[in-house]
Amino acid sequence: MANKEIIPVIDLGPYLAGVPGAIDRAAEELHFALTEIGFYFIVNHGVPSDQIDAVFRQAARFHALPLQKKLEVKLDKHNVGYLPIKGDTLRTSTVETVIKPNINEAFFVARDLPGDHPDVLADRRFRSANRWPTGLPGFREVIVAYCETMEQLVRKLVRLYAKALRLPLEYFDQPFGEPQYKLRMTHYPYQTDLADDEFGIAPHTDTSFLTLLAPNDVPGLSIRTQRGTWIDAPAIPGAFVVNGGQLLQRWTNDYFLATPHRAVNRSEGERYALAFFCDANIDWPVAAVPSCFGPDRPPKYPTTYYTEYMVRYQQRTYNVFGPDNRDAAE
Repeated sequence: MANKEIIPVIDLGPYLAGVPGAIDRAAEELHFALTEIGFYFIVNHGVPSDQIDAVFRQAARFHALPLQKKLEVKLDKHNVGYLPIKGDTLRTSTVETVIKPNINEAFFVARDLPGDHPDVLADRRFRSANRWPTGLPGFREVIVAYCETMEQLVRKLVRLYAKALRLPLEYFDQPFGEPQYKLRMTHYPYQTDLADDEFGIAPHTDTSFLTLLAPNDVPGLSIRTQRGTWIDAPAIPGAFVVNGGQLLQRWTNDYFLATPHRAVNRSEGERYALAFFCDANIDWPVAAVPSCFGPDRPPKYPTTYYTEYMVRYQQRTYNVFGPDNRDAAE
């Protein structure tokens, strides 16, 4: 039996190369990871290390800007732009009462829609143009290229999810034809003399179908096992960390896990993280897939849509929109 206290490593190489039987092996490993732990590593994923390194450099470039410069692209209601330190408090945590804001700053990017896109012109929620900083030549191009690479990787991964859920291989192809995504480029300053209830990012679960956290030489992530113990995620060279979130739970009727996790920077230096949160097309209904409900297992959640779900989450989480975040939801 595999160890449920260790984050498993899934080698995508044989699957991506089309080796016979590889997709079945990878899907079974993913099934174990998402029913027992909620996190896994992927290696041989096809994302060039040079491209990952370039994005980390761009994240450091952005966060090195003067605060006033960053505030020119402050986070908006579409959840794109700059979130300052202590700009969010994870009141939605299910494993801890969180009352203190996170000690990190972040820059969020979504799909790079053109200014004349119908959704942008209509000011449709979460379908805006990005808020790009000025004075950083090459920044936008590197970030957009990385998001495109990650989107292609997600399309390959969701076929493994379909296989692991005993669904047709192509089940998620259409829902993820133009997925909603956010790239969060986070800066965790070195933290000293922290109280027990202070974190770089407090214990929480993601909202996403899946999250891809880029390979990182600087550790800081911890996850909560099903037994309630916390384990540190090791820094495995070249490996992405992948986990599910609240919307994955709804897709799978709680069959796949959304595991609580947290981050603290004790590296005695700066820590940067690149989290790619991905969900289905914005208009696709989120409801339990056929293999996860039946007469003896009724659906636990009503059909959900991305926009309404994320508006509620934003109301409860972000401090930067004013008292109780009410004006962010209008």
